[in-house]
Amino acid sequence: MPGQGEFSRGNAMPLLAIEHLSYHAGDREVLSDCSLTVLPGEIHSLIGPNGTGKSTLACLVMGCSGYRPTSGRILFGGRSIEGLPLSERAALGITMAWQEPARIEGLGVREYLLLKEKTVDPSPFLRMVGLSPERFLSRTIDRTLSGGERKRVELASVLAVRPKLAILDEPDSGIDMLSMGDIEGVIGAFRREGASVLLITHREEMAQMADRASQVCGGRIVRTGPPGEVVRLYKEEGCGICRFGGARDVGARAGA
Repeated sequence: MPGQGEFSRGNAMPLLAIEHLSYHAGDREVLSDCSLTVLPGEIHSLIGPNGTGKSTLACLVMGCSGYRPTSGRILFGGRSIEGLPLSERAALGITMAWQEPARIEGLGVREYLLLKEKTVDPSPFLRMVGLSPERFLSRTIDRTLSGGERKRVELASVLAVRPKLAILDEPDSGIDMLSMGDIEGVIGAFRREGASVLLITHREEMAQMADRASQVCGGRIVRTGPPGEVVRLYKEEGCGICRFGGARDVGARAGA
């Protein structure tokens, strides 16, 4: 069951390793000395209040335009990728679903799901996110789709590229947002496909869907461990930056 106990893949090499990553926007330090690993097949939640640097970290991993680490490394499958453009990272198997759903006005849903692989059947991916292929494959991405439907189509497109790592940035955000049950079903679909997921959220119940969790506050990763423990300490202690000097592993000393 996700969210229960300590997640382990033995001595498996991390799929994603973020090492001492810092990022400045002008004179402002947004992220400071962040380190994080995501193992093959792991669902790893990143929890923290809005404005703490979670989405910035996601953009640095994805290689979004204008985002380049000030210092530190990002390794994917053991390869340093912080100097690679977004397109090359996508080719390696990294993809991202943004907070705001797809706004490619006028493109058909079928065409959107087949942008990378023209020969796959898009129907199963719509079913995985709770949409009927019979109703939606012939639709167009336009104002007739609700915010929730756009979000589901985008998640289906992420599933369709069969990523090694899917970054889901606040999947419940926006108008007509997805329910916890919807999101749990989507995460289960990624798990069955063998993908790792970096799940970015500020909601405690969503963080607990993961195998492991890390808390971000003030641009730093302040703790990592079993989701139940991380969420409990997040609720009880808040950020914790003023309480200790660096990140800690709550799996080793739960409740410390």
